Amino acid sequence: MPSERAEPLWRPGRPGRPRVSSGDFHTHSTRSDGLRSPTELVDLAYARGVRVLALTDHDTLDGMEEAAAAAARHPGLLLVPGVELSCDVPGTEVHILGYFVDPADAELQRQLETFRAGRIDRAQRIISALAGLGVPIEWERVQEIAGEASVGRPHIAHALLERGHVATFGEAFERFIGRDGPAYAERSKLEPAEAIAMIGRAGGIAVFAHPGFTKEYEQVAGELAAAGLFGLEAYYKHYDPELVASLVALAEQLGVFALGGSDHHGIERDDERQPGEIPLPDAVVQAFLAAAREHGCRVPEPAA
Repeated sequence: MPSERAEPLWRPGRPGRPRVSSGDFHTHSTRSDGLRSPTELVDLAYARGVRVLALTDHDTLDGMEEAAAAAARHPGLLLVPGVELSCDVPGTEVHILGYFVDPADAELQRQLETFRAGRIDRAQRIISALAGLGVPIEWERVQEIAGEASVGRPHIAHALLERGHVATFGEAFERFIGRDGPAYAERSKLEPAEAIAMIGRAGGIAVFAHPGFTKEYEQVAGELAAAGLFGLEAYYKHYDPELVASLVALAEQLGVFALGGSDHHGIERDDERQPGEIPLPDAVVQAFLAAAREHGCRVPEPAA
């Protein structure tokens, strides 16, 4: 599938940030663990020059209706319906992004509801573990922070920061709730191949999110490609040019698409990026839309 090798636009520690790409295929809103509402996210992305935007909240499509209404106010903006799913692999974690899925698909919605219920159970177990470590927070406060979203670890991190147990958002993950932290808890997940198949049955295509966060990601990517993976996220927010280039080469080797996203949450942390603040070439944005159409996906038209 078409891809374009990244130019060394930036490196961590260099002055400046990458130019704004016309596309961003990985963002989050208050419907999962982002700090901006779907409307605020769409408005910010458009103001920054993004013209193809995917909303990919964790385990939910509930923000799509609001995002679509906001996108309709911005001429030339194409909103991609999306979702991010956490999958189970021994010893590590794989996140799968699903694009162009049908929000009315009953199987997909049932699985998403199961995931959201699992998030609540997991959050309560984390809070119990934190209390045992002498860093208590209140479940009711975490729910207030989450608002309309399913409770997730970022909401717990926010509560830890608010109570003064940590000095920064990142410290909450590093000391307590990250994967190797003493209060970490697993939750119900799909096998990656199941997630890819389910996304396909819902009319969508699956992309391996931020593969650099997955242990032995090259081997995992090969297995996912054999299971029907459409692409992998090569142009990811803070990846340096060497890693981007190696991921683009891996995508070419596997015959899948090299895509990209900022993974924007609106959270103050060192690796946070604004919508479109990624080294994703504009040519790749348009090539991805064309490839999705050829695959049979229902690709929306830009707002008039």
